[in-house]
Amino acid sequence: MLTPVSDEAVTEPDHGREYRIAELAEAAGVPVRTLRYYQERRLLPPPRRQGRIGLYSEEHLARLRMIANLLERGHTLEGIRELLAAWEQGRDIGAVLGVEKAVTTPWSTEEPVTMAMDELAALFPGEVGAASVERALELGLIEIDGDRVTHWSRRQLDATVTLVRAGVPLEAVLSAGRELQRSMDGLAAMFVDLIATHVVGSLEEQDLGDLTDTLARLRPGAQVTVEAGFAAAMDRQVRAAIDRLLGPLAP
Repeated sequence: MLTPVSDEAVTEPDHGREYRIAELAEAAGVPVRTLRYYQERRLLPPPRRQGRIGLYSEEHLARLRMIANLLERGHTLEGIRELLAAWEQGRDIGAVLGVEKAVTTPWSTEEPVTMAMDELAALFPGEVGAASVERALELGLIEIDGDRVTHWSRRQLDATVTLVRAGVPLEAVLSAGRELQRSMDGLAAMFVDLIATHVVGSLEEQDLGDLTDTLARLRPGAQVTVEAGFAAAMDRQVRAAIDRLLGPLAP
């Protein structure tokens, strides 16, 4: 005959401390319905059964705390399920997360700048209106919070000011920015495809720690490649433009 389980957390010599579902939910700080949902999604292993009662262990509690931590870091439940599956297959989840961090850490090191909208407009006299603000928002160049506006990059803002003061209309700069964004998206997609195919694609064949180091090394290399390539392209285009301008003047 089974011994009734009390309302308190269960302690047994063979199993250590165990919890009913309501007790586990309270210890983890989540609703019971959330625990049931995690079980349906195979994020949480089934409990040990004692008759009709499900008993959860400290390992279940640790798993719930790990899930909460990953959710706070921005992971989706499906991504967490894949990470936990990798862990259960014997991979070091710390190494798996190291790869994730190496891949998802923002590549941009630009410093944003925040000011009043009037201050921004003063940088481009007579050129900041509803249309230009809307275009800058669409391009992701600025964010507006009340009467404050944040430009994503101080350096890019300074470069835009320099172009406009040299005589290039702000609208033309924004149009060029749209084309530049499309070109940069194409370059980024190419690099992502190269890394996914030739580096991450061989994940099973190499140590995760090595992969993390490799990804970290690739970051500056990709940036230098783009910067050097753009500088070389500018050299070619400037020389071609000078030839076109000076050609008719030649005797």
